[in-house]
Amino acid sequence: MSTASRIEWTEATWNPVVGCTKISAGCKHCYAESMAKRLKAMGTPGYDRGFALRLLPERLQEPLRRKRPTVYFVNSMSDLFHERVPAPYIDRVLEVIRRTPQHTYQILTKRAARMSRYFGTEAVPDNAWLGVSVENRKHGVPRIDYLRETRARIRFLSVEPLLEDVGPLDLHDIHWVIVGGESGPKARPMQPEWAESVQRQCAKQGVAFFFKQWGGWGADGKRRSKAQNGRLLKGRTWDEMPQTVA
Repeated sequence: MSTASRIEWTEATWNPVVGCTKISAGCKHCYAESMAKRLKAMGTPGYDRGFALRLLPERLQEPLRRKRPTVYFVNSMSDLFHERVPAPYIDRVLEVIRRTPQHTYQILTKRAARMSRYFGTEAVPDNAWLGVSVENRKHGVPRIDYLRETRARIRFLSVEPLLEDVGPLDLHDIHWVIVGGESGPKARPMQPEWAESVQRQCAKQGVAFFFKQWGGWGADGKRRSKAQNGRLLKGRTWDEMPQTVA
């Protein structure tokens, strides 16, 4: 079902697909996998198979029943462009998005090549923002070029969990960058200079920057809870949002 979200950069989540498989370093300690196991133990509908990929067509109509304009994170518990999600099912998800122009949909993927191929023949709805995960240089940075190929009005990067210095970034035709550290008991630490480097590049290239969290490790390198570590980077919060473009 669609639910209110604790994710700082969205309002609600909509999961017409649940479950996924690991494909890169950012997946190692997947929060969605851990959550799916808890939801299965609680008997939550849709999670009786844990984190196994599953299409849930009964959830497709949920945004149609919500009249108040809402920002939805699509498939927070999966990846819409997973290779086992059939293209006709992706078509159905996009049709719901088109039928609800009052809402904004944020679609984030690690399968950037498939997303690019799909939208090579399909138009991106005006109310859909497309994003890719950029956790490191090897797996994440190459996804940016695939994202740039899409004709989305808003293209964004989720640099989370930030696992290393990602180096120079070409942010041409990118509108928004989110940065965050990893949470959870096995979280890998994020160094302040890695996040600060991304922030400086965003400022130089005129891209909105959002610092989501430190995660399980603080800027001082000490282990604490996510709440204790807070959201300050360089002594302030960064909550910039992208400008809607034509």
